Amino acid sequence: MQQQPAPHHPRQHLVDAAPGVRLWAEERGPVDAPPVLLVMGAMASGVAWPEELVDALAVRHRVIRYDHRDTGRSTWSYTEEPYPLTDLARDAVALLDALGVERAHVVGMSLGGMLAQLLIADHPERLLSATLIGTCALSTTPYTHPDGTRTPPDRLPGIDPRLLEIWAHRAEDQDLAPEVDWRVEHGRLLAGDQIPYDEEAARAMERRVIEHTGHHRVSTAHAQADDSGMVRTEALAKTCVPTLVVSGPAEPVFPPPHARHIAQVIRGASLVEIPGMGHALPQQVLAPLAEAILDHTRT
Repeated sequence: MQQQPAPHHPRQHLVDAAPGVRLWAEERGPVDAPPVLLVMGAMASGVAWPEELVDALAVRHRVIRYDHRDTGRSTWSYTEEPYPLTDLARDAVALLDALGVERAHVVGMSLGGMLAQLLIADHPERLLSATLIGTCALSTTPYTHPDGTRTPPDRLPGIDPRLLEIWAHRAEDQDLAPEVDWRVEHGRLLAGDQIPYDEEAARAMERRVIEHTGHHRVSTAHAQADDSGMVRTEALAKTCVPTLVVSGPAEPVFPPPHARHIAQVIRGASLVEIPGMGHALPQQVLAPLAEAILDHTRT
């Protein structure tokens, strides 16, 4: 008889999520524990979730992370068959179905936080809770400032110009070394300016993602994909899904007060700030982030 892996060891899967689309997934932690689905951001592999965070959550949960389409070891097909961003939320549901998960806690970062909001709105029966990190609200409801004045969502602070500049000057077909260098400098900007940047740790992470993927080619699929049809104003305002919003004071993609706006427009949402956090997951934020997620899933 083939020996089964211990419950705390990573268990890998290839899941057919849609015709012609296969997703790589990994789960860790006790198989009978409450599931946590980790949903990464645009053009980011699931292995970008730091091991320390995954292991911390796996003490109490069956933690599932995966590669979106056109990332990592999942199907790269956008060039031949373009898809809307909403299909990525459908992929998450298909993954839960394939792994036999009826309901899960969902943790989404950046685009993953938007996909988690689609799940809150469209599939609340599949969620035990949601945690949203480094994202913006899929709502047209204005943000209410502490003084009572209101600002439409499209007038809230935008992306750091330094990020727009580096995005505009990325070579798609560069060699491995300059590609890693670009990713490391990009990570420096994403991390914000409140926590010292560990360049060696960032470089090691990027090399691990490239090794996992099997190449260092760049996909722009999620940047090109149709992002229409994602607003869920009414459904978010009426939801019963317990939602935690994580605020990063150094967030350069969705700066404050985006997190507070999300907490306002999702019914019953709570807000926690992680000191020094930007739009990245350096070692310094992992312990407080894990604690916040575990407190949320516990209650």
